[in-house]
Amino acid sequence: MSLKTLFLSLFDLASRLIRRYPGTVALFGFCSGLASFVLVERHAGLAKVIAALMLFSWLWLMLEKSLRAGLERRFGWKVPPPLLRYVTQMVHQESLFFIIPFFFITTTWNSGQAAFTVMLGVAALVSLVDPLYYKWLAPRRWVYLAFHALTLFAVLLTALPIIFHLSTPQSYLWALGIAVVLALPSLSGLFASWNWRSVLGVLALAAVVGLAGWVGRTWVPPATLWLTDVAVTTTLDDASRKPGNRLREISNQQLHSNGLYAFTAINAPRGLKERIYHEWTHNGKRVDRIPLDISGGREAGYRAWTHKRNFPNQAEGKWRVRVMTEAGQMIGMLRFEVVE
Repeated sequence: MSLKTLFLSLFDLASRLIRRYPGTVALFGFCSGLASFVLVERHAGLAKVIAALMLFSWLWLMLEKSLRAGLERRFGWKVPPPLLRYVTQMVHQESLFFIIPFFFITTTWNSGQAAFTVMLGVAALVSLVDPLYYKWLAPRRWVYLAFHALTLFAVLLTALPIIFHLSTPQSYLWALGIAVVLALPSLSGLFASWNWRSVLGVLALAAVVGLAGWVGRTWVPPATLWLTDVAVTTTLDDASRKPGNRLREISNQQLHSNGLYAFTAINAPRGLKERIYHEWTHNGKRVDRIPLDISGGREAGYRAWTHKRNFPNQAEGKWRVRVMTEAGQMIGMLRFEVVE
């Protein structure tokens, strides 16, 4: 049997199996995505491999039409369209179920970040249900392009810090830029003919998408940074790096006599170095912004704290300490109240 005949037989067998057992594609995508997340969590050394496989699958997806045409032109291998459709769906499923646990952990649910994570959850549900994916999503080109770009953007946000140890601002810029650039061929398909007007139109659409992505960065959770422990306390043991009694309420007199510690332990990918900020706000108004440098790789999270002493005389009210990245993404929040 020739190599061509062997490949054609394998393509045909896979296509027939997928048509006969369509639910297995969805089940495989769901299970492999969650298994990838568990492996990343428990075996840090596998994180780069899994993230690289995710990015490779997306690169294949972007070049799928060119590769298919090349195989058919050079070797006469014609890949069945149903097989390609199911492979595309499986890449979407694996990607979404790999990244959603990261975003679920890192989302601050009483903020706008909840909308982004819920949107990813809806996208994952659509990728699982064939009638929604093939009969509702795929025929609507604009919706499908948005779905495709959203998934790719979220995958890049998760994979880039793990593979290349990029900081959160760097990862966000690269993810946004790559997603916009790779979306250019798809955007060009929205125009009937290719001329200078369509070129300007594609560039204008890409600029709008990029600008919207940057302005909306505060609504996007930092996929690979999350809080493993938080505390507001009046004492902290430097030797053991552990906070004292955790407080939800403190008197104005006690606050001014001892000051207050905001303690955070932040999980970050191995090898990542990041600058974060503790933003102290009083009744919704920011009064202080203190920088902290963290390093990734610690199983219990990198422990860091700020000690604030200079409180206003009338400090009564609701206080928050927002843990922020340099890009303006919120990692989490601590709350306490000052009473008379």
